[in-house]
Amino acid sequence: MIWYSSDAGRRHVTPAGHPEQVARLEAVESALAPLGLERRAAPICDDADVLLCHPQAYLSKVRAAEPEHGHRQLDADTHLTNGSVEAALRGVGGCVAAVDAVLGGEARSAFVGCRPPGHHAERQTAMGFCLFGNVAIAARHALDRHGLDRVAIVDFDVHHGNGTQDLLWDEGRALFVSSHQSPLYPGTGQPSERGAHGQIVNLPLHPMTDGKHMRDVYEDRVFPKLLDWKPDLLLISAGFDAHADDPLAQLDWETDDFAWLTARLADVADEVCGGRIVSTLEGGYDLDALAASVAAHVTTLQERAA
Repeated sequence: MIWYSSDAGRRHVTPAGHPEQVARLEAVESALAPLGLERRAAPICDDADVLLCHPQAYLSKVRAAEPEHGHRQLDADTHLTNGSVEAALRGVGGCVAAVDAVLGGEARSAFVGCRPPGHHAERQTAMGFCLFGNVAIAARHALDRHGLDRVAIVDFDVHHGNGTQDLLWDEGRALFVSSHQSPLYPGTGQPSERGAHGQIVNLPLHPMTDGKHMRDVYEDRVFPKLLDWKPDLLLISAGFDAHADDPLAQLDWETDDFAWLTARLADVADEVCGGRIVSTLEGGYDLDALAASVAAHVTTLQERAA
């Protein structure tokens, strides 16, 4: 298994007290360092990679907004400092490289542990800590450049992946499944939001939903859909803020729930796409819970890829 990381994430410095902080990257790296993974530096992506999902005008706007000094606020939650754009471009580049490695047979699975996250970034809008749609770009890269017939994305972050939904709304080759707390930021993700081809599945979960309920929902709604879709590659938006200790939401999952969910997704991948999985980091804001949950997720992928 391959782990993509980037020191550039340390130069994306958010204001004091901001939950999407440099310490998240440090927690992830401390959790994964003992696992003996093959670690690779996430490359800076080409502009053409970003343009798979975002227009040139938006990419240029983000670049122009990066300040030489201090912070620049793009919305209530999303900030830029000098170095933020490189960090975001390496997040995209890590996802693209991970797809190349997995589809090229170098590994059965890969984890991209970069920040900032990506699943809230819409076509022309940075929001929710996110600049570019990492996992959506990875999906389009796999489809358009590797010639896959179908891919699937499972997003288990506690917040709805509105950006991924927006970027892939018209993409009939990409199944997008999102489980998320509702009501909660960003306020999207109702079951009626189904995509242009009915290929989007939103599964809102009430506050205080626990791991047992999550397991029932996935067994009933998600795994059968994935098996029916038969993707050539499974992509995961791996947010760990559904953990009971997370300060930004009110779901009651435990670390073992993330290990269980990862194992069951690996079961599906084994059946339909030769175990090929690319996972990328999204949320998770209690540092201890994030470290434990990332370790459980990646350890499970590592064991299944052996």
